[in-house]
Amino acid sequence: MGTLYLVRHGQASFGADDYDQLSDLGRRQSVQLGYHFASKKITFDLILCGTLRRHKQTLSAISEGMNQDLQAKHWHNLNEYNSAAVIAAIHPEPLDRTPTRDNYRHHFRLLRTGLLQWMLGNTQPPDMPNWQLFGEQVVAVLDHVRQSQAERVLLVSSGGPIASAIGHVLGTPPEATIELNMRLRNTAVSEFAFGPKRHTLLTYNTLPHLEHLDVADWVSHA
Repeated sequence: MGTLYLVRHGQASFGADDYDQLSDLGRRQSVQLGYHFASKKITFDLILCGTLRRHKQTLSAISEGMNQDLQAKHWHNLNEYNSAAVIAAIHPEPLDRTPTRDNYRHHFRLLRTGLLQWMLGNTQPPDMPNWQLFGEQVVAVLDHVRQSQAERVLLVSSGGPIASAIGHVLGTPPEATIELNMRLRNTAVSEFAFGPKRHTLLTYNTLPHLEHLDVADWVSHA
């Protein structure tokens, strides 16, 4: 049996003109995860990573923490859905992007509703695959992992693909998959055991690298 470590990217830049880059906190979270892997002597036979900037920056910071040059296969199948397009499909009016608590909550309330409508096939945001194809692309990555000869695999992606992978393994309905997505924290680690025929969920949304008191306030969600 092998182990697949699914890692959500570090904190990005919510409310900024360009969300797709790590904040200073996001980089520190990712380096800390690398320290954790190194301290546990965890190494990887195969590394898969999305092509978004925040994915690549997260992997680079993990590499720094591990003091290793981690070489990855970059795969568009691991890229996030376009949250702005998902929201615009149900709420075409522009949103106030000022990073306040109320705006943050409003954004994620709309995102939950928009995701459900997309998953049910009631909306189709432009320049995005439908939900079925999005899920099939993620399953193709899981199939690749199962067919590999690797024993330990690192996968760096976003909340949507990771929740889709977990939902596929558990057979969850759309509403539960959305909750899996919304609960994922930055640099959270979920683990699958895998063999030639299937994946099995071992852990979900863990932060072993942020358990110490001196980094406990580094936990973030967006």
